[in-house]
Amino acid sequence: MSALTPPNHRWIATAEALDAACRDVEGASVLALDTEFFRENTFFPLPALIQFSAGQTAYLIDPVAVECTPAFRALLQNSALKLLHACSEDLEVLKLWAGVLPTPLVDTQIAQALLGEVPAMGYQKLVEHWVGETLPKEETRSNWLLRPLTESQCTYAALDVLYLLEVWALQSGKLEALGRRAWLMEECNAQLAQAERNAQSDALWYTRQRQLWRLAPRQLEAYRLMTTWREGETRRRDLPRNWLAADKLLFAVAEAMPKNRFELAAVEGVKPTLVKKEGDTLLELVNTARHCPEEALPTPWPDPAEPVFKRRFKALKRVIGAKAEALLIAPEVLMRRRDIEALVMQALAGEAPTLPTGWRGEILNDDLNDALKESV
Repeated sequence: MSALTPPNHRWIATAEALDAACRDVEGASVLALDTEFFRENTFFPLPALIQFSAGQTAYLIDPVAVECTPAFRALLQNSALKLLHACSEDLEVLKLWAGVLPTPLVDTQIAQALLGEVPAMGYQKLVEHWVGETLPKEETRSNWLLRPLTESQCTYAALDVLYLLEVWALQSGKLEALGRRAWLMEECNAQLAQAERNAQSDALWYTRQRQLWRLAPRQLEAYRLMTTWREGETRRRDLPRNWLAADKLLFAVAEAMPKNRFELAAVEGVKPTLVKKEGDTLLELVNTARHCPEEALPTPWPDPAEPVFKRRFKALKRVIGAKAEALLIAPEVLMRRRDIEALVMQALAGEAPTLPTGWRGEILNDDLNDALKESV
């Protein structure tokens, strides 16, 4: 196949056509999937196109015109490997439109991260790396909700799945040779688990903030409560989170701990409309944090500039860097900075460290434990 040759594709806009396409690929052992969507003024993505292929033909489903059928839902969950690239938002779209997630899952971006030193290679570079083809880029930011789609859009969408099959055929052989196929499946199963958003994940959103060390425990609890509320509300109202209240704004409110609407309005970035519509709710959450029992408050985050923090952080980072170099992968694939910081925090608080599990734990945990002891 060449990117210069128009790919075979079939437009699917009826339930009958979708079921026929499912029958065409029902014996395949590997299916490539992709989605196109619109997400500028909603919390949930608006499905605009769903592509799948088992070989020579790409099927382009119009989710605006046709609802998911039982046959396609079954296809998403049969025994065939489902290939996607950088799949987190695609999983959201498929869950929203089909009601189920594709399984068993392989994310070719994760596969590439386990094979080389680029932790987040884009699809076009991936195809160029493995197949030597340069894919067209003109339709990257197309309006996929317009109908009819242009031939250029259809070609772009078809190539997004057709080349996935070729890339995976080459990736899988190298993963097997390195003994890392099980690592990949563990990572992809974690992606599926993460795609099932729930109240528990909402309550952990605050940990994404890199400046938490600036907050005292009551401020930290206020920020946690406000971000948890915001996550639930944006989903309920189907609004982008920044349209309701951005993380930076909620952080500023948590720092100020306002007692009334006047003090809330004085916080930098707070607009009158926010005070009018959400002021009472935000003040109630701040007040809840203000009266939270001492023993229920979150542990304060240490200042990363403090020598004791820096010493332990560097010790752990050295371990991870040495292991990553030996495996020829990027250090952040082994452990993200956020997770290293969490280990240091637990050590400084005298808590048992929450060490990595699975393949990462087998590689890292002995050396991480030694590093934590030596850096005391």
